[in-house]
Amino acid sequence: MTATVKPTTVRIDENLKARANEILGSIGLSYNTYVVMATHQLVNQRRIPFEIVPAGEVPNDETRRALIVAEAKEMGLIADDARAFDDVDKLMAFLDEE
Repeated sequence: MTATVKPTTVRIDENLKARANEILGSIGLSYNTYVVMATHQLVNQRRIPFEIVPAGEVPNDETRRALIVAEAKEMGLIADDARAFDDVDKLMAFLDEE
């Protein structure tokens, strides 16, 4: 039995499609191939084949702090071998040793 392939039009934001194509291209897939694969999985699994999650804050607080520390190290404001503390008691113990 031969499958009949019909062209389908999908309306998508130009920037969103460009971002998707960049990701898909990096793994050797076209946008069309991805849509076909996702559709096959929808039919096979009888559910949306991926988790739907809301976009998070970009960057989140943890990432933003890490970027600030990295930039401060790059600028020489923080030494590369500087001690870091995530606990006040450990910081105070370190300062008492000095």
